[in-house]
Amino acid sequence: MRIFKLSPQQKSIIKTWSPLAAAWLLMGVEMPMITAVMARLTNPEISLATHGGIVFPISLIVEAPVIMLLSASIALSKDWDSYQKIYRFMMILGGSLTILHALVAFTPLYDFIAVNILGVPGEIIESGRIGLRYMLPWTWSIAYRRFQQGVMIRFGHSRSVGVGTMVRLSTDVAVLAFGLIVGTIPGYIIGAASQGFSTLAEAIYSGFRVQPILNQQLKPEPKKENLTWKIFYRFYTPLALTSFLGLIWQPIGSAALSRMPSALDSLAAWSVVSGLIFMLRSLGMALNEVVVALLDQPGSSTELKIFTTRLAVILFSIHLIIAATPLSSLWFTYVSGLSPHLVQLSIIGFWIGLPLSVLSVLQSWYQGAILFSRETRGIPESMAIFLFTILFVLIIGVLQNKVIGLYVGFLAFDLANMAQTFWLWLRSRKTISKLKVRDTGIIWQSSY
Repeated sequence: MRIFKLSPQQKSIIKTWSPLAAAWLLMGVEMPMITAVMARLTNPEISLATHGGIVFPISLIVEAPVIMLLSASIALSKDWDSYQKIYRFMMILGGSLTILHALVAFTPLYDFIAVNILGVPGEIIESGRIGLRYMLPWTWSIAYRRFQQGVMIRFGHSRSVGVGTMVRLSTDVAVLAFGLIVGTIPGYIIGAASQGFSTLAEAIYSGFRVQPILNQQLKPEPKKENLTWKIFYRFYTPLALTSFLGLIWQPIGSAALSRMPSALDSLAAWSVVSGLIFMLRSLGMALNEVVVALLDQPGSSTELKIFTTRLAVILFSIHLIIAATPLSSLWFTYVSGLSPHLVQLSIIGFWIGLPLSVLSVLQSWYQGAILFSRETRGIPESMAIFLFTILFVLIIGVLQNKVIGLYVGFLAFDLANMAQTFWLWLRSRKTISKLKVRDTGIIWQSSY
């Protein structure tokens, strides 16, 4: 069958994708590691609910505007002048958002968010405040390393991204092991500290690793375009809005789960189940940067479409095998260390999340095509549709107040991702059609 036969072009795509996929997968391993350690320390349900219901969602929404710096850096860091301009933007944005994070973690603003907006159970309010303080390095570190990683990928050093992720994961392991050995430090502190310090370590590595690339490859590049602030903001604003809309559902989801049946159990299981699903989805998410990096090469769109199909089939099959066999029970029992009633809750949640792996692959393909066209408006539109859909389902769940919050949360996430994928497909059709015409009869000769 052609779908499973590897051509030289497919091998070239895999060569570009695999280090990025490894980096994403290693990032996906991070949350299961953290939750597994928290589940083995004192008051596991409090720590799991704290991290999954307060610390991680709030940290994600604060960092949302910097996430797309990776795609922006790949697309726009073509010469030294462009690099310096985006670098200044990154430093100002990262610093400003870090100040915002500090205001949430160290002022009464936290009480307003946790109590009045999220409405989380009272048992996890103070632990959430402490956890957020340990996550303070998170936002700036992610801004800096994603920007530098974009340069690495653009100039053919995607393997270095994987090395940086290993640095991050090694720091995670060190902090988590310390927490297990000591045994008396609350799990919500260990979890937050591991993520805060590990992202800082990865940012430091990225800063050192990018220097020879800047000096030997980027600086000698002739100026290719006049990247004005107007052009940059026109390109980046929709992307920043996209990531914000894509992550704001996290605190909204926490607020909704907190108002549905089995609130504490749902918040505790959410981070565990979503962590396992993210491991699978991460392999599809890595495709986005590959599509952006390769589509400008004639002939590449045909091969990328074949690769997308293969990856979607493989990830769906893996998810189905885990869900339909004892593997899911073994994972949640022995790897995640959950209590029996949380294991049963998690297995059902994992079944409900079955479509998500495939959808992440398709989103990367369509979104990559849109980014290639530089007409990025369709991306925030898709996220607005995502947010509307997830809000609609969650509101119904809260109003009915009959179904366990974890189940409603994953159903809402499924339907929202389906709606988002459909819109991305609509908005990318024009670009994909042009690429099909461009690449008809052309055999792609990869330069990677």
